[in-house]
Amino acid sequence: MIRLKLPDISIITGVVLGAGAVLLTLVGNPVNSGICISCFLENLAGALQLQDSLRMSYIRPELVGFLLGAFFMAKQSRRFRVTGGSSPLIRFLLGFFMIVGCGVFIGCPIKMILRLGAGDLTAVAALLGLLFGIWLGGKYIRAGSVLDRAQNLPTINGYILPGIGFLLLIFLFLKPAFIRQGFSGPAAQHAPLWISLAVGLLIGGLAQRSGLCITGGIRNFFLFREKTLFSGVIAIFVSALMVSLVSGQFNLGMEAQPGAHHSHLWSFLAMVLVGLAAVIVDGCPFRQVIKAGEGDVDAGLTCFGMVTGAALVITWQLRSTSAGPVFNGKIATLLGLIFCLTIILSYRKARLKR
Repeated sequence: MIRLKLPDISIITGVVLGAGAVLLTLVGNPVNSGICISCFLENLAGALQLQDSLRMSYIRPELVGFLLGAFFMAKQSRRFRVTGGSSPLIRFLLGFFMIVGCGVFIGCPIKMILRLGAGDLTAVAALLGLLFGIWLGGKYIRAGSVLDRAQNLPTINGYILPGIGFLLLIFLFLKPAFIRQGFSGPAAQHAPLWISLAVGLLIGGLAQRSGLCITGGIRNFFLFREKTLFSGVIAIFVSALMVSLVSGQFNLGMEAQPGAHHSHLWSFLAMVLVGLAAVIVDGCPFRQVIKAGEGDVDAGLTCFGMVTGAALVITWQLRSTSAGPVFNGKIATLLGLIFCLTIILSYRKARLKR
């Protein structure tokens, strides 16, 4: 029996995620958005009638697959550990602001890498912003600005988020009347259900086993020069680039890029917010979903914050269009940055008092 080391699993996860995302676009998902956690959450919020854009209403099977794939892998490998109770309101709001940042950039960190792999140079400003946000957050974490320690909780707490995942899966197949599905716009652009679900389950299981995280991999490299997760992040980019080149989806430049805008300053600031918030809550939006599946109640609460953010990003117009960020989105981004800095400075001050 072949036993893979953690770096190998991280690379395999990255390859499957990057290649799988581009392949999903070939069978129906939006171009450059084969996998995007913030886009998927906006679609989910619409399907649950938490926002009113029918064009963005669909329960993405990939999202359900990530959650349940992580749950099955954690149970099978006896890594299902139920913990929580760490700074719940702060985590909820950080989840909210992470999705605000994604909405202003138009994409989560995974979509940012996919856009770069497809030749979209408008995502370079976002990459620089994400790197700066992670560096800044890592600097303060190293100085002791960390949220409260999680505690072991009764096992039932860990089954709530996977239970919601099973419920969403039932909704996907039974299509009850109170679940909306758009038949035009982004909601109509989706891969066949079984393919999406299978890809999501595979990636969810691998990500749980490897611990792959975009911001975590970069943070570990910044702080400790540790390359295990970082190699998986690089693998996402390389595999997405290769499949984009082979499939003819590669389009190098800044013009005519799908789901992009040219407000580079706001792309930078938006991803500073995402990187900073992700470092504080210990994981990018994708990693929060995976952790919620393996029994992390704190990550589950962050997911609720992300769903709330996904709904209000649409309803309150806290996002960008192809013309650039709207006023509400700019204000929300700045408020998010102020909130993140307030949190890390407050925890640093509290640590110094101790």
